Amino acid sequence: MKTYVVANQKGGISKTTTSIALADILKRRGNTVLFIDADQQGNATDTFKGEIEGMPTLYDVLLGDHIKASEAIQKTINGDIIASDPLLREADSKLSSDPEGEYRMSMALEGLEGYDYVVLDTAPALNWILRNCLVAADEVIIPVTADRYGLQGLASLAETIGVIRKRQNKGLSVAGLLLTKYNGRTNLSREIKDNLEEIASSMDTKLFDTTIRESVKVREAQAMRKLLFDYAKNCSSALDYEDFVDELTEGED
Repeated sequence: MKTYVVANQKGGISKTTTSIALADILKRRGNTVLFIDADQQGNATDTFKGEIEGMPTLYDVLLGDHIKASEAIQKTINGDIIASDPLLREADSKLSSDPEGEYRMSMALEGLEGYDYVVLDTAPALNWILRNCLVAADEVIIPVTADRYGLQGLASLAETIGVIRKRQNKGLSVAGLLLTKYNGRTNLSREIKDNLEEIASSMDTKLFDTTIRESVKVREAQAMRKLLFDYAKNCSSALDYEDFVDELTEGED
């Protein structure tokens, strides 16, 4: 079982879109995939049509009374998911005072069977839930947009990943930086792409060759609570995500 976490403390950079697309493409290619919505906003849970009321959620898995991850999995029309919960807003204070607070996610996933991949979507914050996801993950995917604001916070994220790799998860690696909402026709976009290659090198990773073009079909699919590949599989963003997953999984058995 391989675990990907999609992370960036900057909001509005297609993190959830990337997470859902990755999970969906992997599933469509014949893999078993579990999606975990670790963002208290719950946008992915909404797209998956996951339930919160009357069902164990990620909050219960991380902070409940011996709730196993397998007990919180919902099998929805859009795939298997452990749903987010607004109560995750309270998680930081509780996890920070717990001696095992950084290991709750990895403990929850121990012994989980039946999946080839786990994909974790995270909130735009350097919080304790993100630390949990990094401790549990094999690889981090960092979406970033080609604008000045999109570069903000990468140094802090890189530092957090470095600390986790040194202390809690020596096997953690950064799969790469993924340019999203990309418009290669602008000088600024091309300039920032060059800068990102240097930043990626400093993080001991790469900038993915694939870039994700912006498409109105992404927002339309979200509004209709549909997966992008069910709604507009031939739009530019969908085609780009297919190429991205090819690049990400190249060389895997």
